Amino acid sequence: MPEANADIGLIGLAVMGQNLVMNMNDHGYTVSVYNRTTEVMEEFVGGTAKDSKVQGFAELKDFVASLKRPRRIMLMVKAGAAVDKVIESLEPYLEEGDIVIDGGNSNYTDSIRRTQELKDKGLRFIGTGVSGGEEGARHGPSIMPGGHPEAWPFVKNILQDISAKVDGVPCCDWVGEDGAGHYVKMVHNGIEYGDMQLIAEAYHLMKDVLGMNAEEMGATFTAWNKGKLDSYLIEITSEIFGVKDDDGEPILEKILDSAGQKGTGKWTSVNALELGIPLTLISEAVFARFLSALKDERVTASQTLKGPDAKANVDKEAFLKDLEDALYGAKITSYAQGYMLFRAAAAEYGWNLNYAGIAQMWRGGCIIRSRFLNDIMEAYNADPELQNLLLAPFFTKAIHDSQAAWRRVVAKAVELGIPTPAMSGALNFYDGYRLERLPANMIQAQRDFFGAHTYERLDKPRGEFFHTNWTGTGGNVTSRTYNA
Repeated sequence: MPEANADIGLIGLAVMGQNLVMNMNDHGYTVSVYNRTTEVMEEFVGGTAKDSKVQGFAELKDFVASLKRPRRIMLMVKAGAAVDKVIESLEPYLEEGDIVIDGGNSNYTDSIRRTQELKDKGLRFIGTGVSGGEEGARHGPSIMPGGHPEAWPFVKNILQDISAKVDGVPCCDWVGEDGAGHYVKMVHNGIEYGDMQLIAEAYHLMKDVLGMNAEEMGATFTAWNKGKLDSYLIEITSEIFGVKDDDGEPILEKILDSAGQKGTGKWTSVNALELGIPLTLISEAVFARFLSALKDERVTASQTLKGPDAKANVDKEAFLKDLEDALYGAKITSYAQGYMLFRAAAAEYGWNLNYAGIAQMWRGGCIIRSRFLNDIMEAYNADPELQNLLLAPFFTKAIHDSQAAWRRVVAKAVELGIPTPAMSGALNFYDGYRLERLPANMIQAQRDFFGAHTYERLDKPRGEFFHTNWTGTGGNVTSRTYNA
């Protein structure tokens, strides 16, 4: 039997797994590795990990035996059934108190289930989001762990050591019970969907309304990245414009306009529907990807369905300044909606989420890292019970300062037939949220008219329900339940 000398084990040696292993090795940890395909493990140990403290095993039993107790095993395998299968194969070799860490993009509902199932067997489970891509995994990702609280002290040092640091603070901390870690990662990915769609809409407007070329657009995004829009996604977008194909033309314009997805954005939207949270921007971003995937249909439709001429006489400098403000306002709204979802989830699932801490974890290493996450962190440090991010003084002023430009951009896009579902959806949310009175009273009247669903009255206490016999023949019997 091998000596139990490894600090942690990792299963799943795709790029993310390999980079995390080398990150752990750089921080002085001895890491045991196992992969279903032994050749992959052997190539890694004999190549990238050669002359390191990484040790590979072809047999799962030996892999587990090489770990110090309590054993800490991180899984970097495909989300879903594969995770359950690996856990099942590990269980015969594990002992009470051992810890399994799922670092993949698992659904938070699976992490809730796995935490309880392993707890019932005397084992401890952590479901952790890992964001930052291959580069982040190698040099410092954002890590969002949740699960069995008793497991955290045994993995805290390792995970915080390998995470990104901002101002010396690790972009990793305990998120909460059972599925909280993967839930925060899910919302992170949803916000990522929204940010990417907003940038795509800005690119569309710059290209089709202003007629800008790749060099000009790249320079604009580079300038934006030095100001309030400073973020990883703005930075890489500026670089994308500068990459040329073999013929010297921008490779961006040769990429098929059909966006893929792995499902986490959709999970965020579905959960928002379940919890009754108006997550409009992220949902529009998901739907925009669905629409982009209808490439063949859109090609056919373009031959028949016509809109206005997108070329317009627009003051380029003024429009670009407006576009910067519109992006900023929409981005603020996206995070405000994401934090509304966090509050609803904390109440629904009994989690004690640290909202400032979440922003802190996202400040470095992750895909949505940006300058204004510091402002979000400060807003929730100042008021941990803040009802909505838009109500924090900094963001109230920011949204007020940006909204005139934001409205001009959306109006011009509508006028010229350029779709801006995320940008305009965020503005519609903002306008709905800021109004004391919405036309939902008409909807309630209609529901009561055709279904006797009842309604509440402005001149009566909340919780009292009324029915009107609208036609004179409908009677006074009401529906048994009231659905808002």
